[in-house]
Amino acid sequence: MLYSDIPSHAEVRRLAEVEGRTCISIYTPTEDDIHDPGKSRIEFTNQVKSALEQIDDHKERAAFEQAFDDLIEDESFWWYQARTLVVLATADRVRRYRLPNRLGACAIVSDRFYMKPLLRTVTFPQTAFVLALAEGSVRLVEVTADQPPSKVDVPGLPKDAASYAGVSSLGRTTGARVHGRGGSAAGAATGRAAPARAPARVQGEEGKKLRVREYARAIDHELRSVLTGRDIPLVLAAAEPTASIYRSVNNYHKLLDEGIQGNPEEMTDEQIAKATRAVLDGYYAQQLADTRKQFDNLRSKGRAQVEISDVARSATFGRVETLFVDIEGIVPGTVDPDTGAVSLAELDGNHAYGVVDEIARRALLTGAKVLAVRSGDVPDEVPAAAILRFAE
Repeated sequence: MLYSDIPSHAEVRRLAEVEGRTCISIYTPTEDDIHDPGKSRIEFTNQVKSALEQIDDHKERAAFEQAFDDLIEDESFWWYQARTLVVLATADRVRRYRLPNRLGACAIVSDRFYMKPLLRTVTFPQTAFVLALAEGSVRLVEVTADQPPSKVDVPGLPKDAASYAGVSSLGRTTGARVHGRGGSAAGAATGRAAPARAPARVQGEEGKKLRVREYARAIDHELRSVLTGRDIPLVLAAAEPTASIYRSVNNYHKLLDEGIQGNPEEMTDEQIAKATRAVLDGYYAQQLADTRKQFDNLRSKGRAQVEISDVARSATFGRVETLFVDIEGIVPGTVDPDTGAVSLAELDGNHAYGVVDEIARRALLTGAKVLAVRSGDVPDEVPAAAILRFAE
């Protein structure tokens, strides 16, 4: 089992704000050593030693040593890893993340954190909620990149469509007693005000659809206690016509257009999780394709840039709306803090904080959307490309 803890977008922005002090960024592959963490633990220890050798201040170095020793000696921590361990440390705080992505090993000492590889994880997070909805049952499942799916407790969630409607079966066409605006026995028992239900005189298929719609509306209402304020995709697993009925009443902004077809009562949570990851892959691929198309359309309007010097200036002055960065691209040098001018340097064989990293940091701090992608997904396959908020 892999254990992931991924930073939120808000946390990434806070990490980008750290500068002007000694910052150590360590990326350690851990996937190959899940059942015997000795190898990755030794590798991390060697990376720490390499980083500490670059710190001249003895007092500061001692503070880092203490913080890293506490982590290295935490045996239980090393037994629960994902594919890459990321540790971002200052002398007074250590932040650690276990990522489902495969990232290369590096240890960098700078005056800010090396975050570009970390951005890949938040660009395409493999996390979603799945609403497994049928007339006879409903459950909310949380799916992550590598951990087993887990059922989410949603207070007040209806048990099924029939009991919510106050009938023994939705298949009944006569004699079904449906509660009106005064509420139902079930509503009184839970202390919740029951919404209006399908009138008792409406029978047959039309009455059944009305009851399923009220059931779906109640589910949407109760899900707000879990989903409000979140930005995590919601995938709907449902057969027709229940799927279309739910979509017509849904109020959550991240319900994906593509769902999982079929009756979820016939699927295990593991099967649902596998299907969900395929849906997410398609969703992110389409998002990237749409953004690339937007970039191409805006070139002729002066709102797209591929020259590294132009992109750096735009990021410095808050002009970037969307930034593409090559996750593996290295451009040694610096960016002037005031003008955004780029000063290139020779690549000495050691991966250090460079121009693309600083461009990404500045774009984050000015509210830009940053997409950390492979080189082939960046327009013109340059280290960084930008869509601007307005034409220059």
